[in-house]
Amino acid sequence: MHKINIKDVIKGSIGWDLGIQKGDKLITLNGKKIIDIIDYRYEMSNEFIQLEIEKATGERYIFEVEKDYDEDLGLVFEEELIDRPKHCRNKCIFCFIDQLPKGVRKSLLFKDDDYRLSFLQGNFITMTNMNEEEIDRIIKYKLSPLYVSIHATDEDVRVKMINNPNAKGIMDKLKKLCKNGIEIHGQIVLCPEINDGKVLDKTIEDLSNLYPGVKSIAIVPVGLTDHRERLYELRTFTKEEAKNVVQQVSLWQEKLKKELGSAFVFLSDEFYVMANAPIPSYYHYEGFPQIENGVGLMALFKHQFQRSLKGLKKNKSKDINTTPYVIVTGVAAYRFMEEIAEKLREIGFNVKVEKIHNEFFGHNITVAGLVVGKDIINQLKDKINEEVLVIPDVMLKESSNVFLDDTTVEEIEKELGTKVIVSEVDGKKFLQKIQSGR
Repeated sequence: MHKINIKDVIKGSIGWDLGIQKGDKLITLNGKKIIDIIDYRYEMSNEFIQLEIEKATGERYIFEVEKDYDEDLGLVFEEELIDRPKHCRNKCIFCFIDQLPKGVRKSLLFKDDDYRLSFLQGNFITMTNMNEEEIDRIIKYKLSPLYVSIHATDEDVRVKMINNPNAKGIMDKLKKLCKNGIEIHGQIVLCPEINDGKVLDKTIEDLSNLYPGVKSIAIVPVGLTDHRERLYELRTFTKEEAKNVVQQVSLWQEKLKKELGSAFVFLSDEFYVMANAPIPSYYHYEGFPQIENGVGLMALFKHQFQRSLKGLKKNKSKDINTTPYVIVTGVAAYRFMEEIAEKLREIGFNVKVEKIHNEFFGHNITVAGLVVGKDIINQLKDKINEEVLVIPDVMLKESSNVFLDDTTVEEIEKELGTKVIVSEVDGKKFLQKIQSGR
């Protein structure tokens, strides 16, 4: 019999009131064996439920509960999914995890490829480790939207990039999901001379034919660290090539906007930075369906910031905080953040911007989210004179104060002898942090 260990019970919850305790085991829910969190949530959506619990003594109890359909029992399980996440079976030629330097924490080395985490957290999956039964399960439970790493619809190119013969058949899988009401957001990691040019044209055309089932496509440039020993030989895009990609995708956006009513395919901010091209407007991104993929982050931040700045200027009674600030960012966002800083300086704020070159991963890695603590310390050691540092929260592990190299915010404060303010990547909240100083 499948038993699920209960790690904790939230105080004041239904489970707490029933006397369920840490260390008890869930045997069945509504008479059914629970495989994972999807089963659990599906059965929990009933307003009347029956659960079978085994106590530490081995005694079993059946509880019958009447509740609101969206009310939870308050049980916390040892694994977030209840079941263990599915491991990635691919050996993608561009895999970022394969390029990590030695000594990074072990949690960074786990590669998941799990459709449940795609639905629950927006993780991208390749679908190479899925069988028909699992696809049918997605349809049964209406696990929508899903986020899929497609890269190319040319099967030979996709197999080459993912390095797995099971990469074939992606269009058939997508068609089945779309036909049954599952919404897909796709991703293309673009690699020079592999899936760009005509291959990219075919991919965009094929996927746009599945709109609105396939709702959006994000194109991101391949990220290459300095730690690629014995890996497939890849290179980054040149400025001229990035310009060509921007132009190519812009033409597709114009065409698809007329045909579908949606631009459908969007470039990550990095492409515009590499091409030294203007970032599109806030309204270009159609609700920002792939903001977590770095698609439209700058446009959204600028829009939020400008609206908040206008409000600050109108409110004459508020004094400008004259605390000296240093805004810390990566190389890619430096010019953008310098423009933001100039707007702040115009109304009296004392701010400057410092870009951090990525020594930990390598200079090809320019995004702020991969800047590490030791690089900040080493590069700002002689540049800080009581200024307060402002860093974006994307540099830190979620809900923590720890960078990817396990340096902490407190260590930076100690080493540089200054205060660090962590700001969300949100123009309004960023301005509030600068104004309040905390």
